[in-house]
Amino acid sequence: MSEILNVPEIFGSDVFNEATMRQRLSSETFGAWKHCIETATSLPLDVANDIAEAMKLWATEKGATHYTHWFQPMTGITAEKHDSFIVPTGDGKVIMEFSGKELVRGEPDASSFPSGGLRATFEARGYTAWDPTAFAFVKDNSLYIPTCFFSYTGEALDKKTPLLRSIDEVSREAVRILRLFGDKSTKRVIVSVGPEQEYFLLPKSLYAQREDLRLTGRTLFGAPAPKGQELDDHYFGAIRTRVSGFMKDLDEQLWRLGILSKTKHNEAAPCQHEMAPIYDNANASSDSNQLVMEIMKKCAAKHNLVCLLHEKPFAHVNGSGKHNNWSLATDSGKNLFNPGKTPRQNAQFLVFLAAFIKGIDEYQEFLRCTVASAGNDHRLGACEAPPAILSIYLGDELNAVVESIINGSQYEGPEKRMMRIGVDVLPNIPKDTTDRNRTSPLAFTGNKFELRMLGSSQSVAGPNIALNTIMAEELGKFADELEKAEDFDTALQELVECTLRQHQRIIFNGNNYTQAWEEEAQRRGLSNLRSTADALPHYISQKNIDLVTKHGIYTETEFRARYEIHLDAYCKIIRIEAQTCVDMVQHQILPAAMRYTADLCNAATAKECHSAPCKAEKALITKLSVETDALFDRCEDLKSAIALVPAASKEEAVAYYRQVVVPAMDAVRVHADTLEQLTDKSYWPYPTYSDLLFY
Repeated sequence: MSEILNVPEIFGSDVFNEATMRQRLSSETFGAWKHCIETATSLPLDVANDIAEAMKLWATEKGATHYTHWFQPMTGITAEKHDSFIVPTGDGKVIMEFSGKELVRGEPDASSFPSGGLRATFEARGYTAWDPTAFAFVKDNSLYIPTCFFSYTGEALDKKTPLLRSIDEVSREAVRILRLFGDKSTKRVIVSVGPEQEYFLLPKSLYAQREDLRLTGRTLFGAPAPKGQELDDHYFGAIRTRVSGFMKDLDEQLWRLGILSKTKHNEAAPCQHEMAPIYDNANASSDSNQLVMEIMKKCAAKHNLVCLLHEKPFAHVNGSGKHNNWSLATDSGKNLFNPGKTPRQNAQFLVFLAAFIKGIDEYQEFLRCTVASAGNDHRLGACEAPPAILSIYLGDELNAVVESIINGSQYEGPEKRMMRIGVDVLPNIPKDTTDRNRTSPLAFTGNKFELRMLGSSQSVAGPNIALNTIMAEELGKFADELEKAEDFDTALQELVECTLRQHQRIIFNGNNYTQAWEEEAQRRGLSNLRSTADALPHYISQKNIDLVTKHGIYTETEFRARYEIHLDAYCKIIRIEAQTCVDMVQHQILPAAMRYTADLCNAATAKECHSAPCKAEKALITKLSVETDALFDRCEDLKSAIALVPAASKEEAVAYYRQVVVPAMDAVRVHADTLEQLTDKSYWPYPTYSDLLFY
């Protein structure tokens, strides 16, 4: 009989969280730490020393022998360098020590991480600084300390630093709005985020036989299986025993690290699954999601499985995304996107709603750029994910309220009346006010907005930095206008009404997959940046540079560096895929098809010697020969395309990869997949979609 898991007891047991700190630190040290967190000031060295000693004792009791400054470079994954606690005593023995200086600051090599030109290769220094708002934890016999990562000259080289800046900025501007509504007690507004995570699981033995999966994370070849997801029998279906064992193990590991893993289920595609957490503050959620992706892979390996986080591992079935649920709440827990039940609460809600609508409309290209990647290009707009056109779904009830405000008309509810902001009570808008619109990129779901455009493998930091900064900008403008108003209520009514009218084009409650919407969006003047190559040039528009520099999220140099990194990553990913495609064709697919063709020719010759008919053999030989020649030619075209990538600029290279190399890869795949369907399975060099998706 398996041991019963005591979830409340194990939850957060491997985290040096606030409860543990309160227990392990003196009241003076704990109070000093709390003061630094609340006031965003630096920890005195003596306080850091006390915390470091308590942290070391706690970690070593849990078996830790090393510590590491855990950071998030601009690779999209995390990085760590481990140092042991040992210090020699001079008599051939050691003691375990850990100082406040070692806790607060580290110095990993920065030269080999992407910097977008911020650092030259020979400029190796990079520093990590403890983020005291994120709790340390023990994993794999090491104490992990969440940190920021920056260069010798002070530029942010990571994803955490600008996220923290954006969190502070939106809090500051939101508090200004709350003060106008008479809220004198809120000191801070918290960004709440809950990123749902989709993923695929495959047997390790099958994965190991696919060069494309091992090198690129997705299948570059694969004819459709006889069955796909058309029966809808996998979605929310019974979870296989092997997968259930993985999920149980995953939950336990995540719970021990204080990660709020809540929901698990089968997704739409075969072998596809989802894990959804409870909301947490944006910084903790970003850290947690990085851990979720790492632990999913390690946990899968323990169960002889492989976890695929690529956005489109398989053609012909749904890909994987990451739904980013975003909201704002006061430090006392009041959700600012909750419509409320009194006129004043309604008015405050409408201000925040109007600011969000305005911000998304004005900075739609910026937000689109934050979810642009080579992997996500396969998914966005593919009738399994939102299209590349940004729009906001409000639901029937809230949309009716917005339209009545815009038009100055009666709200058509149970009681017909004119909507006066700050005077009328809004109709009840429950969490499930209407049917869910799964086609919308950005949907209001009762008390939050769900951004559904993220790719499954990406860090959630980038999109949340954008959402926070956009919101800070609009709330700041609103506060500037309302703070100088002589008649607050009149100014409030005019501000909300005018804002909603001017930015109504971004609101759409219909089916985002239709051609009609694409045409309507074009008439409205909304951007439709279909690919990463289309999107990235907009990233460094002057409007976006002004936005992020005004709010201190990035310097212009830091922002342009990230643009360079995105360009470089796209080029490298497509090049690796193209080279893998060529390698598989030349060393696996063509030889297999040729062997089968040769054996068929021998069989046909033998039958002809006995005057036996060989119609089937000859017909198959002809088809195989035609497809083999075509595949060879297309592979040669792809090799030529790879060789001719422009070297003058990254922008030209990105456009070339998208316009020339990607179509050349697609052309190769057409003939390779046809050959798969013609060739005897015993000759085929790797597992097919039937093998992979229905193992």
